[in-house]
Amino acid sequence: MGRTDYLAMKTDEDTNKLINEDINELKLAAKKLFDHATKLGGLGFGTSFLKWVSSFAAIYLLILDRTNWRTNMLTGLLIPYIFFSFPSVLFHLFRGEVGKWIAFVAVVLRLFFPRHFPDWLEMPGSLILLLVVAPNLFAETFRDSWVGTVVCLLIGCYLLQEHIRASGGFRNSFTQSNGISNTVGIVLLLVYPIWSLVLHVV
Repeated sequence: MGRTDYLAMKTDEDTNKLINEDINELKLAAKKLFDHATKLGGLGFGTSFLKWVSSFAAIYLLILDRTNWRTNMLTGLLIPYIFFSFPSVLFHLFRGEVGKWIAFVAVVLRLFFPRHFPDWLEMPGSLILLLVVAPNLFAETFRDSWVGTVVCLLIGCYLLQEHIRASGGFRNSFTQSNGISNTVGIVLLLVYPIWSLVLHVV
């Protein structure tokens, strides 16, 4: 009986030792993976990916606002949010000749054919105009710095707070009709600025 207890106790100690060694190896492997990902620009890739997600979440919310959301919130704030979080490829595309032509057509339509200029084009037209005419101080300096990130974070927090208030509480914002999609869209607005600010701090 005593012999069996001794063998069981020794086996438990060996098992614990092996598990601890395996955990230590996993920690080292995770640290190496993080270091290598950082060197290869993994964090930069994560930031770019989150920019795409947040920008399209803002566009999705704009579309919702023009279709079936119809809220009293200041959803016009999504335009500067998109301006500051728009992925660089699309930003420079619309800031160049393509954006100038789109802005030109939008202004001509608005001036000379106002009846043929639908209401739902107001926000996208404003975004294109903002992209084209924004001074370099905003388009290059602020957009690529922590200033643009803080603006995005403040807009996201404001819209989330207003949405929760309009829904009648946090629980209602997830249970009302269309509440979940709206709340998820607004929460996605916060992902990029929080990630970006954490990287700046670290």
